[in-house]
Amino acid sequence: VNRLSELTNKKFDLPTEEEWEYAARGGQKSHHYRYAGSNRIDDVAWYRHNSSLRTHPVGEKQPNELGIYDMSGNVWEWTKSKAHQYNTDISPEDKMYIRRGGSVFHVSKNCRVSFRYETERSKHNMGSGLRVVLREGIDKKIKVHS
Repeated sequence: VNRLSELTNKKFDLPTEEEWEYAARGGQKSHHYRYAGSNRIDDVAWYRHNSSLRTHPVGEKQPNELGIYDMSGNVWEWTKSKAHQYNTDISPEDKMYIRRGGSVFHVSKNCRVSFRYETERSKHNMGSGLRVVLREGIDKKIKVHS
């Protein structure tokens, strides 16, 4: 993510856990689905029972309400949020971070938008990935209509 920021001269980042969940749920267009875009997992996600235990190209399943693909299933997505219980403070020395979304190796309940998983940042495998957020460097062009 840092390298992408350097190459493009824009500020990219991992989403916070809250940003990830807001996007996965469809933002203000949310229909309150169990998975990102549907209550039927096979419509929106690659997971243990339909993936042949391999990742798939993004966009082969239907998107969620915001037009975002694969927020349920395919690969776990890292967030920049340190692991914590919802009702406690975050300890800055912890090595555990939150991943969301589930993967091709997991059952449907692990692919729900509400499911969260804590893992050491050093853990890397085929079932892990990331999604980036553009924080700065967006060209804003305002058109004035008379």
